[in-house]
Amino acid sequence: MRQRKNIGDLVEVILDLGRKAEARFPIEQIPLSEIEVSRNEISHVVQQVGHFGDDNRAGIERTLHRISVVRNRAGEPVGLTCRVGRAVYGSVRLIEDLIRSGKSVLILGRPGVGKTTILRETARVLADEAEKRVVIVDTSNEIAGDGDVPHPAIGRARRMQVGNSSLQHNVMIEGVENHMPEVIVIDEMSTELEAIAARTIAERGVQLVATAHGNSLTNVVSNPTLSDLVGGTQTVTLGDIEARRRRTQKTVLERKHEPTFDIVVEIRERNVVTIHPEVGTAVDRMLRGISIPQETRRLQSNGLVETKIEEMPGTESEYQSTPFDISDLTRQRPRRNGELNRPEKTSTNGINRSGGNFSRYETDTAITNESTTSVFAFGIPKNTITDVIAELNVPVTLVDFEDVAEIFVTTKSHYSRRPSAIRKAERDGTTVHVLRRGTKEQITQWVRRFFKEKTHPQNINNNDFENLDQRGRSREAIKETERAISRIVSGERRVELMAQPPYVRRLQHGLAARNNLGSASTGREPSRRVVIRRRKR
Repeated sequence: MRQRKNIGDLVEVILDLGRKAEARFPIEQIPLSEIEVSRNEISHVVQQVGHFGDDNRAGIERTLHRISVVRNRAGEPVGLTCRVGRAVYGSVRLIEDLIRSGKSVLILGRPGVGKTTILRETARVLADEAEKRVVIVDTSNEIAGDGDVPHPAIGRARRMQVGNSSLQHNVMIEGVENHMPEVIVIDEMSTELEAIAARTIAERGVQLVATAHGNSLTNVVSNPTLSDLVGGTQTVTLGDIEARRRRTQKTVLERKHEPTFDIVVEIRERNVVTIHPEVGTAVDRMLRGISIPQETRRLQSNGLVETKIEEMPGTESEYQSTPFDISDLTRQRPRRNGELNRPEKTSTNGINRSGGNFSRYETDTAITNESTTSVFAFGIPKNTITDVIAELNVPVTLVDFEDVAEIFVTTKSHYSRRPSAIRKAERDGTTVHVLRRGTKEQITQWVRRFFKEKTHPQNINNNDFENLDQRGRSREAIKETERAISRIVSGERRVELMAQPPYVRRLQHGLAARNNLGSASTGREPSRRVVIRRRKR
């Protein structure tokens, strides 16, 4: 056995009464003896190990190994699983940027794929390298090893042991209330009480990093016990008109509330993970049968990380091309600590009412050629707008959800009825444009006018900034813009600048574009001003 070249890949040793002992590797199982395991041999191992908890698990002090016992109906041990535990430094490399971001991360994967190994390394990286206060809730002592002294693999992280696995949720809350952690690390969340405790912790602003059994986000959504971790589901009854529009039944599933975890990581293989960076949006699209974009990362043999964006296919889409109305789906999203970057809504003090004459209104939004502006069309044929976008070749993306749109466009007739979707857009500060009619000619005129400057961002050069710098108050405006850009780069989502004349706003847009940031003008003259924001990813 010791002479095997792959001995370092040993996963576990199996001792079952009346069978040959086995050593299990990732791709093979080999017998350790030709003699069947006897009851005395099993009893001897149990005596050497000592006390098994109520979960029938025990450990070897100062190690990461775990021994689990199989009992008969009388409670006598008839089998043992000796799981080999290892501290694999660098195992968190594929998702290190995610755990360092401050967002709550849920790690999924089948048993034995390496969830606990990644969780252990996560605790060490956050405690030692990121210098955060990390508390581990170690139910079965699998993360930090058996005994009162934790294994050095967790670094400076602190470990709280759980006497009874059914009380893990109490220890989770106790850890937050008594020890002021910045990060809580939890292994194998499996009960409804633990899901509730996790939500309570997230609402207190503490980052969560946890694991759960399940191959994919779909498994968690369909699991009635764990679905609360990703927002839960509820049954909603639609009206007759909405049901016909969606071409679905009147009773549908919708996300119940905000997800506890911001990011879900699915471990496919030891060196392959799939990431859902916006759990709420992913669950919404999943429930509506819309394909879900997901990021797949693979650690190559040369140490480099290969990243690929894929579409996880959905079921038959509920949404048709026209007319489009999601008034029943719009929900206020409260900002929570560690929320992922979302498209920022450009606030406006009024409505841009655009009919046949656009000259009354100035649009000085500027973006780079590589960026796009997300537009939601309410009550306007999507196929018509799509055709116009293709013909004019403007950097516009038509989105299916109002809460991820930067621009909300509708017609005068729809706006006059004041549906809930329009009221919410105005309440959230989304820029609303009102067309006289939803004809192709009206849409073409609006697109040409509104996105004129967006298609020519390179008109700004260094001479413009040099000339501007000669003007008294304009110099301060540029300095204000630079400070705002620094704040955005440092982590803020949006910064609203002071009101400026058109020629100053034009250069402020240019500065934002040079730093790969989005910008838009809001308000009316003379109070029109620039808002700088992170771009949609």
